Amino acid sequence: MEYSVSEAKGQLTDLVRRAEDGEEIVLTRHGRPVARLQPLHPARREADRRAFLEALRRDAPPRIEGAPTAARSQDFLYDEDGLSG
Repeated sequence: MEYSVSEAKGQLTDLVRRAEDGEEIVLTRHGRPVARLQPLHPARREADRRAFLEALRRDAPPRIEGAPTAARSQDFLYDEDGLSG
């Protein structure tokens, strides 16, 4: 997609977001291309993110039976009324 520099001024946030998503954004001055917006890092596709998370879950070390969960790990800091000691 091509946008004049003056058009891009008012839409910069949207244009950057679209470039991050992989759309080619070319800025023009007097009808001639002068710059291109592109992400520094390629956008990850949904399938790539899912595969990465599945690999993490698969390769994670097994839970230790009887170990405290994160939800209960700070309980020793509070009394029965929920007040800190």
